[in-house]
Amino acid sequence: MSKREKDDVELLRTWTLPSAATLGSSVRAKGILLEMRARLPASSKKLLVLESGELVLAMPASAKTEFNAAAGVISAAMKDIESLPVIPREIQDILTIKPGERHRWLADGRLPSAGTRTVRLAGRAKKITFHVFDPRVVEDLLNSGRVDEWREDDLAAAAENRRRAAYKAKLTRSLRKGRSVVASPPAGPDEAAAKLDDWEAFGRDGLLR
Repeated sequence: MSKREKDDVELLRTWTLPSAATLGSSVRAKGILLEMRARLPASSKKLLVLESGELVLAMPASAKTEFNAAAGVISAAMKDIESLPVIPREIQDILTIKPGERHRWLADGRLPSAGTRTVRLAGRAKKITFHVFDPRVVEDLLNSGRVDEWREDDLAAAAENRRRAAYKAKLTRSLRKGRSVVASPPAGPDEAAAKLDDWEAFGRDGLLR
């Protein structure tokens, strides 16, 4: 076999992503792929791909040393793959929630944070920080139906807030209308003088003694 033929022979290894790790989400599966790639040398990153729920690493036979090193990194990481934190876009896909719901439930404590992560955007100097979530907490939310309960609570709270706002607006209008009816125009100079004259006469009559 020539050297060229030997180089064409691929070194191949696969790792199946368990459902406990992906939580049924293709976005989560892709996130795991990106996490694994981040742990590999630059020359090996693109050689790891995701196919039908499996991580696939393929290299030519001439790259045996590089292949073994990369396979070792992936195999070690796969041991803790189910505990890999869930990032925002993944939890939104897993629980079928909107960004606004995630922000609201995170802010009021219903959706507990497992900490934050800071990353640099590709090709940019800017860094972003975001909350991550415990995969077991996310799994519990997925199976418990609490997300639907939270949505119902939010709808009820929104309706109550609208009712209170409408009542407050109505009360404000009533108070303004009442003040305009009760308030009398200020006394003019002649009227004020007349009142003072009457008061002086009242005093002359001796009724103040």
